[in-house]
Amino acid sequence: MSSRRRTACRSPPTGPENRDGNVLEIHLDPVGGIAGDMFVAALLDFRPDLQEGLQATILLCPLIERVDCALVAHDDGILTGRRFIVSHRDHGPDHAHDHGHGHHHHHHGHHHHEHEAHDHGTDHHTRGHVAWRTIRDALAHSSLDAETIRHATGIFGKLAEAEGRVHGKAPDDVTFHEVGAWDSIADIVAAGWLIGQVGATGWTVGPIPLGSGRVKTAHGLLPVPAPATVHLLQGFDVIDDGIAGERVTPTGAAILAYLCEKPAAPGRRALKASSHGFGSKRLAGVSNCLRLLAFERRENAAISEETIAVLECEIDDQTGEDIAQAIDRLRSQDGVRDVIQAPVFGKKGRMMTHLRVLVDPAAKEEVANAILDETTTIGLRLSTAARMTLRREKETVEHGGQVFAFKLVERPSGRSAKLEADTLASTSGAAARNGLRRLLEGLLKQKRGDLL
Repeated sequence: MSSRRRTACRSPPTGPENRDGNVLEIHLDPVGGIAGDMFVAALLDFRPDLQEGLQATILLCPLIERVDCALVAHDDGILTGRRFIVSHRDHGPDHAHDHGHGHHHHHHGHHHHEHEAHDHGTDHHTRGHVAWRTIRDALAHSSLDAETIRHATGIFGKLAEAEGRVHGKAPDDVTFHEVGAWDSIADIVAAGWLIGQVGATGWTVGPIPLGSGRVKTAHGLLPVPAPATVHLLQGFDVIDDGIAGERVTPTGAAILAYLCEKPAAPGRRALKASSHGFGSKRLAGVSNCLRLLAFERRENAAISEETIAVLECEIDDQTGEDIAQAIDRLRSQDGVRDVIQAPVFGKKGRMMTHLRVLVDPAAKEEVANAILDETTTIGLRLSTAARMTLRREKETVEHGGQVFAFKLVERPSGRSAKLEADTLASTSGAAARNGLRRLLEGLLKQKRGDLL
């Protein structure tokens, strides 16, 4: 089974480049599913050198100062990787939090998901009732670095938004019960710090296993995936692999909802490393792990790559004047990059107009509807294409009291400059326009000679 596609992930603002100018991109493969601790474990398995810094970071959060974290090796007989375990000093070593979906704290507002494998010896129905506003203020006034605060707050914010939708509340009015517990906060703060430290410029995720069954809560049984998780996963590709149980926790879903927004750039990239983050629960026939694949893409400052939607049709029963008006309206549509028309021959040698519209993928449905309304075509062809574009900017020069605009384009071999044709519209005669063009190019070179 599948939902509408949203498998590519947004880049948290500016992460560092790798050595030699390469840019890091990370793909998450939820083999067994995803929970907060599995995400942290996968990143630490990829970058174990960050473990010491993570422990120091957790000590800076006022809600979890007495929490210790450990990264332990794990071998399930199929794959090897790491597990991320946090413990509270007040609870002693026998009460280390045993992470992993099926054993994890779940964050459903006033819901409490009972643990299958452990008990901290406290009343889980009354402890840790913390308002989202309290958590947000604690993070904001902590000694954590700004990047960690931003990422952790963003993940918590996704949870609060989902809980508010489930319970009919504004996000600021949401009170977390289990999300206020030290172990769950540690997962999210750790995830936020690692996201910033790893510095990936792009995140993608494979199809997400839905799981099945019921999860026990203080208010009765809830279906899997739980309601908040459903809200968080809207728009992602999902699969039903036939393996029951809760495969995605709300924290895991919130991390994906926070990271995933825009399509990943197409093009070649080199696979550099892989890692595995395990949960504690055993699944039948598959490793209960989140696999991480790390890629490097060499940055080209002059060229950017993107995916674009292409809408095409032929029109044979609409006047030229009306098609021109239709194209003007299409050009003004949000998301339209360009509209191209060309004469073509159709059946029986009839002249037709071929129409091609380049569109942002997110706007393709709205633009398709506009084409069907503005033209007489009764069908469209839709495709997606990888597009490479050169970086460009505008520059102006003044002459004779007028301002003339140039388009500067970054090419692999250097920068080029072209005078915008519209700026010469008021000049009569080809010779006069050519002379003015040469004059203006000279003025531009004087202004930006070091850059041209």
